[in-house]
Amino acid sequence: MTDYQRAADEVAAQIADGRLRPGDRLPPQRRFARQHGIAASTAARVYRELARRGLTVGEVGRGTFVRAADAGAASPALSEPPDRPVNLELAHLVVPEQAPLLAGGLERLLRPDVLESALRPVGASGTAAYRAAAADLLARGGWRPRPERVLFTGNGRQALSAAVAALVPPGGRLGAEELTYPVLKSLASRLGVTVVPLGMDGDGVRPEAVEAAHRAAPLHAVYLQPTLHNPLSLTMPEARRAALAAVLRRCDVPVVEDAVWAFLHGDAEPFAAVAPERTVLVDSLSKRLAPGLTAGFAVAPDAWAPRVEAAVRSGGWTPSRFALEAVVRWQGDGTVRAVVEAKRRGAAERQALARRHLDGFAVRTDPRSCFCWWELPPGWRADLFVAAAARQGIAVTPAAAFAADPHRAPRAVRLGLASPPPDVLDRALGALAALARSSPDGLLPG
Repeated sequence: MTDYQRAADEVAAQIADGRLRPGDRLPPQRRFARQHGIAASTAARVYRELARRGLTVGEVGRGTFVRAADAGAASPALSEPPDRPVNLELAHLVVPEQAPLLAGGLERLLRPDVLESALRPVGASGTAAYRAAAADLLARGGWRPRPERVLFTGNGRQALSAAVAALVPPGGRLGAEELTYPVLKSLASRLGVTVVPLGMDGDGVRPEAVEAAHRAAPLHAVYLQPTLHNPLSLTMPEARRAALAAVLRRCDVPVVEDAVWAFLHGDAEPFAAVAPERTVLVDSLSKRLAPGLTAGFAVAPDAWAPRVEAAVRSGGWTPSRFALEAVVRWQGDGTVRAVVEAKRRGAAERQALARRHLDGFAVRTDPRSCFCWWELPPGWRADLFVAAAARQGIAVTPAAAFAADPHRAPRAVRLGLASPPPDVLDRALGALAALARSSPDGLLPG
């Protein structure tokens, strides 16, 4: 074994046993050479070898750092059986520009004096600086929320939970699109709330469906995803928003607007711009910036803000000050805008792959969306297709997961395009298209 390999093995062992941890900086190469009694040229080979093994990453002008364990993990391959599935269920859009862009804001935040302040607790109303930054971040089209009406939670699901808890009492009725976000169903169950399916067409929820459901038994609130709906990728046109707002005013029913994916469609104003007096808008940081950095936002009208804030406190859903401090910096220096633009390009790239592979099938989506809703060819049941895809190492979501009425699930699946790298997604979509063109007869039981 050569000197450089032996030295590289020593560093690798220190990383493996935790003496060197992700983010630790290795000494400059000349100092490393002196510490190990080797030539500077040998030290350079050691550092190249560590990078080749995926253990370190070099940053120009800053040095060499221990890499996070999964930062260079290989992409899953399509194999039978797979070591790891290609996951088209999750929806975390990560782009190459993301980490370098976010790193700059965190560097300033990690100064000891700043970090000490950032690790203190903070309440649901945050600070004036947090509210102003959040209002800028949430602004869309010609709409910007009043900063004093912004509340914060630990993540988007907590913001949604607080809004539902504030508007709908236990035992109450919450109207929702007949195909809806699965988490809504589970949190409604925990809160003792009944989800009432509302009929949809190509423009979203039908106003007459809301009116009929409210006549049958009063609705306490309606949950909507009017922009880039999950799973259908629909964006409600202006005329439908106006008609729906008129019905909700007539019935005196408030709205929970889920805007988590709306950042990919920056021109579309929220439903809160049409009916601001009765809409609680919820959003989050993780989809927009990074899956591991969470913060939730709730923009509540004056009449509902105290109840939403009380729900945040009673649920223990208050935010992390660290995340909000990061938001202030990233929003102020343009990082949020740069990451969002990169994610919009990433979504468009993935949609182009979907169009190429799924051309000729019954697919509903939007060029800006991270989802495809695929109505399966004749002969295929959703559960059978999901099982057949899993045998090829690809995880997809059946329509039943989104059906507000589990007894009325369409024969369809949702494909999440965001999580796999584009080359892996390309192969996965090709395999799914070939599967859909084949006959399911050989897979049917009996």
